[in-house]
Amino acid sequence: MLRRTALRLCGDRHHADDLTQTALAKLYAVWPRLGRDVQLDAYARKVLLRTVIDEAQRPFRRYEAAVEVLPPVGVSAARVEDVLDVRAALVRLPPGQRRAVVLRYCVDLSLAETARLMGCTEGTVKSQAAKGLAALRGMLAPGRVAA
Repeated sequence: MLRRTALRLCGDRHHADDLTQTALAKLYAVWPRLGRDVQLDAYARKVLLRTVIDEAQRPFRRYEAAVEVLPPVGVSAARVEDVLDVRAALVRLPPGQRRAVVLRYCVDLSLAETARLMGCTEGTVKSQAAKGLAALRGMLAPGRVAA
């Protein structure tokens, strides 16, 4: 019922889903304070209507353009296989090496930030990252597939 109402108010299926979810989240937040004498359907519609009005007044909605079909993203099958191989190889690394490699090279944190997050010295991060990269190179060498 709420989704149909939202769809009629905004005219877009995806936006109606977002509005319904936001309204239900707001309703969930006040649920413990609702009395037994509240007409839940009417209250939910009121929350939805206020959500629609709030969302319409937000500046970012004015510049957003919805499209029916997303443009194609060109990703070659070889690239997808490479990513899957790297992920499989990362899982095989010991936890310390995996953390160091992911934080340093995937998340692109500095040496100091990585050491702080891992709770160790910068030297430990350097050695763990070096060992992890060497192990990855061995697992991902040409002709070898990470399994």
